[in-house]
Amino acid sequence: MSEKLQKVLARAGFGSRREIESWIVQGRIKVNGRVAEIGARVDDDDKIVVDGKKLSPQTKVRHDRRVILYNKPEDEICSRRDPEGRPSVFDKLPPLKHGRWVSIGRLDINTSGLLLFTTDGELANKLAHPSSMVEREYAVRVMGEVTPGMVQAMHQGIIIESNLCRFTDIQYYAGEGINQWYHVVVMEGRNREVRKLWESQGLKVSRLKRVRFGPIFIPSTVRKGEYHELSKNEVEKLVKSV
Repeated sequence: MSEKLQKVLARAGFGSRREIESWIVQGRIKVNGRVAEIGARVDDDDKIVVDGKKLSPQTKVRHDRRVILYNKPEDEICSRRDPEGRPSVFDKLPPLKHGRWVSIGRLDINTSGLLLFTTDGELANKLAHPSSMVEREYAVRVMGEVTPGMVQAMHQGIIIESNLCRFTDIQYYAGEGINQWYHVVVMEGRNREVRKLWESQGLKVSRLKRVRFGPIFIPSTVRKGEYHELSKNEVEKLVKSV
């Protein structure tokens, strides 16, 4: 069964479908030795080359889909390269013979914890897209007094930058005074959404760590800066969540 060329390359982790369409226009992609055109469809047996790099067979890409969990330290960025020379989350990932690691969503530089990577770019796009409504759970250390009214307001939702943002769950975890820990859950994962919700109540987040993405929890055995490959069963759970 044939598929659109940009869908196949997105699944292999080369970029978004829109990016790949622009590459097709630029003549950077060949199929069976010929420069590809917009609208091209390919089968598993077709030979695809991007910027001179041959794509591995599609049956192999689907069969060998991999997902790894990385425990991101603070001060690492989620971009592959940084003009300022800051360390990247991609620096410590295992090398791949074919394709590349694609991050499933992002964490800002001051946030630590669970970050997933996959060789399946299409799966990454589905899981990260707000419409998928995948739960993301964070441990948050909050400075300031948290009142029941604040908790209720963040449950019901706050308009932030024209978007309705809310926690679907807020649970007190430990501590007191300026060292209170809460666990919160968001569904859409907008940029800095967790911090902005607490800040809307006049509170400051001093520590933020993601501890769960959908059905996947961060294991206590994976230290900061280390990664762990998910089992086939865990990957299937992740796939079924979307």
